[in-house]
Amino acid sequence: MFLILLASSSLNAALVNQSANLSATGKEAKQPEPQDKKDFAGEFMGIKVPKDNYYFVKGVVLRFGNKWGPRPTTTEEVENAVWQQLFMSFIAFQKNITVTQQEVDNEVTGTLNDEKASFDWKADKDAYAKWLKEKLNETPVVFENQVKHLIQIEKLRNQIRDSINPEVKDEEALQEFKDENSSINLELVHFDEQKDADDFYKKACNNKNFWDKEKKRRPKDFKQTSLVALIFLIDIWKIPQDALYKMMQRNIGEIYPPRPVYKGYAIFKILEKSPADESGYAKAGAEYLDKVKRRKQYEGLNEWLKNLKEKAGIVVYDKEAVNQK
Repeated sequence: MFLILLASSSLNAALVNQSANLSATGKEAKQPEPQDKKDFAGEFMGIKVPKDNYYFVKGVVLRFGNKWGPRPTTTEEVENAVWQQLFMSFIAFQKNITVTQQEVDNEVTGTLNDEKASFDWKADKDAYAKWLKEKLNETPVVFENQVKHLIQIEKLRNQIRDSINPEVKDEEALQEFKDENSSINLELVHFDEQKDADDFYKKACNNKNFWDKEKKRRPKDFKQTSLVALIFLIDIWKIPQDALYKMMQRNIGEIYPPRPVYKGYAIFKILEKSPADESGYAKAGAEYLDKVKRRKQYEGLNEWLKNLKEKAGIVVYDKEAVNQK
C-alpha cells in the first residue's frame, strides 16, 4: 500500500484542513466557475489552475509526502511536488486514465490494515469516519478523493514507464550483478571543501601515521560503512561508481583520493572487500537483465517528467498568498 499516514506540523495541518474544507463535497463536485485571477493559484500550458485544485493537491502532499521521491521538507520542495502532481493529474485526464471504485476500496483497505485499524470500514461507516477525523481531521469523501488522485498519478507513471523499451546489453546486466554481490568496507573522512580534502590526502600519503592521529583527534569526522554491497554505497552514500570499482582493485589498507559523496567530499581507507563470484551470474542473468531494463525505464520516466515540467510553462500568480493560506 502506498499511503503512509504521516504526522504534520501545526502549520502544515492548517493547510491540510484548508484543503479538506475546499474539497469537502469531493474533488469532482461541481464548483462555480472562477472568473477573477485571484481565484486561481497559477497556470500551466496557458491553462489556469483554480485555487480549490491547488489546495486539494497541497493537502495530499502535506499529508502523505511524495510517494515518488523524498518527503518534501521545505516550502520550495512542497511547491515543486504540488505543481508536478497538478500537471500530472491533468495529463492523466488527457490520456483518459481512470480509477475504479474497487481500486480506491483496495487502497483504503490496505491503508487501514497497515494502520492496524480494528473495524470493517465498509460495514461500520461511523467508526471509519471517526477514525479519519481523529487521525487526519478529514472526511471519508476527502480521504477517498486523495486516494483516487494518487492512484491516477501512479497509473500514469506506470503507463509511461512501461512504454519505454530500452536496449539492455548482457555486460550491463553482469555489472549490475557484480554491483549487488560485491561488497566493500570503507572508513572515510568527510570534508565540506575539496581543497581541504586534497590537503588531508597529501598529508596522509606522506605520513603513514597521519590518518590514525587525525582520527583520534577528531573522531566525529570519520565514519565506517561496514561491509556492504557496492550498489548500496552508490545509491545511498552517492560514492561515484567508477571510484568504487577502482577501490575493489586496490589493496586492503590503501587510501583512496578525494571524491564527491552525498554531501561534500570524502577520502577513503579500504578495510575489507569481497568480490562477487561471477559464476553465479549464469543462473541469475535473466533476473539482472530485467533489473537493468527496469532501472532504465525509471530513468526514462524521470527524463520524461523533466521534459514535461520544462514544457509546462508553470506560472504561480502569488506565491506568498497561496503559501499563507
